Amino acid sequence: MHIRPERREDIPGVRHVNQAAFDSAAEAGLVDALRQQAEPVVSLVALDEDAVVGHLMFSPVTLLPHGDRQIMGLAPMAVLPGKQRQGIGSALVRTGLDECRRFGFDALVVLGHADYYPRFGFVPASTFGLGSEYDVADEVFMALELKPDALRQRAGTIRYHPAFALV
Repeated sequence: MHIRPERREDIPGVRHVNQAAFDSAAEAGLVDALRQQAEPVVSLVALDEDAVVGHLMFSPVTLLPHGDRQIMGLAPMAVLPGKQRQGIGSALVRTGLDECRRFGFDALVVLGHADYYPRFGFVPASTFGLGSEYDVADEVFMALELKPDALRQRAGTIRYHPAFALV
């Protein structure tokens, strides 16, 4: 397995992975919309013998009222059903974290499984005084500082890109 940034020729494979993993076209449509509308995005693919078997995307979110922070949201992440539980998702997340650090982002947020993302250092976003624009349980909305104290005294609400209204 190999992980690298998404290329134009990966788009059909990325669409297929997202549709298969989520059993709908909503997340695939979200990826297409973010790819076209959001700037910047970090989009990674996991390849097995040149076939896309996994995908992960980070897109910018806004921390209101502190618009000076560069925060990315992790979503969506998808792995083909037949390839799940083989470490592909974890490898995508670890590589994605490294890429986001390399690009100099301040912090990340994720709305995801409370038992999965803490292994990468995510903690409940409420730890930093952050809330989501969506009505979600505290334990599933998490944050990770990529720079020390990036979220210190920055309490507020995370707003996702308008494309998330598609999901």
